[in-house]
Amino acid sequence: MLSLDFLDDVRRMNKRQLYYQVLNFGMIVSSALMIWKGLMVITGSESPIVVVLSGSMEPAFHRGDLLFLTNRVEDPIRVGEIVVFRIEGREIPIVHRVLKIHEKQNGHIKFLTKGDNNAVDDRGLYKQGQHWLEKKDVVGRARGFYQENRSVEDRTCLFLILEL
Repeated sequence: MLSLDFLDDVRRMNKRQLYYQVLNFGMIVSSALMIWKGLMVITGSESPIVVVLSGSMEPAFHRGDLLFLTNRVEDPIRVGEIVVFRIEGREIPIVHRVLKIHEKQNGHIKFLTKGDNNAVDDRGLYKQGQHWLEKKDVVGRARGFYQENRSVEDRTCLFLILEL
């Protein structure tokens, strides 16, 4: 009956109080959007914070961990780096480690990824006929993470900045 209690509270408010509450809510939402857009500009990533959704990167990252991303064009992609990438036809980005890099003579770089907890590389995940990823597929590169300590006795949080 929470919704009915809320409606009773709204009915008891005069118009000024109601407008004030709506304005406060609007300010909170717009502030959150401005912070998100600001992070996008600062990091160069369309999604500066992502949540790990699978166990493919365990033991490095577990489900529910937060990754903080950057995507600066001038930074070269390196073997061992953790990237978040999108595959054409899939909505959800994937968090995996760069396994191999293939650089052509013209400087164009392609790379292969693999989840730490997976037995094989990601070629089976890529769209049909695609064997390598390119920089255009990258949403961002992990620069820090946040994870809750998983021991029952100690509920502390861990936050690390890997490299900025």
